[in-house]
Amino acid sequence: MLDACYNPSAVQTAVDLANTLKPVKGEDELETVEQLRDFLDEHSPAEPADHGAGRRRLTRADLAEVRALRETVRAVLERANTDAGEAAALINDGLRRSRATPALRHDHDRWRTEITSDTDRCWAHLAATTLSALASVIATLGPARLGVCAGPACRATFVDLSRNGSKQYCTRTCAHRASVTAYRSRQSAR
Repeated sequence: MLDACYNPSAVQTAVDLANTLKPVKGEDELETVEQLRDFLDEHSPAEPADHGAGRRRLTRADLAEVRALRETVRAVLERANTDAGEAAALINDGLRRSRATPALRHDHDRWRTEITSDTDRCWAHLAATTLSALASVIATLGPARLGVCAGPACRATFVDLSRNGSKQYCTRTCAHRASVTAYRSRQSAR
């Protein structure tokens, strides 16, 4: 499971899935089967054979399952820093429900583990990928590396894979907005 930290795409998929829901703006980027298909196409691995479930015909049931998974992934990202035990329980339950199975693979002159699902449901493959990636980050870097943007008008989630682990904002844009707001606040207090 250490591989997720060395495979930032799996971690990014988890963050991107959680951030398809924008609670502050009231927007949802996973409302239709077409939006789900686009998300899966953007986040599928290079080898189509490894992601066969994402290539089949998607249904409203698939959409509902992925939306439920999104709630779990988002809850893990929101709670890991404050309640690591609850985040771990959510991850473990999600991995169990997805029938996640570890597999050893040889890739580009090194061995790595990959967590897959033995079912053909697209949500299960996505759950195995995203939840195992988040579990790996927690296990190797600690639960404080998962979080929610500190921007007052933003609830986007993030995973901090940086060396110093001091990330507070989802993007530089949010960090800049916070800096400008603090500057203006100091200026108006004078």
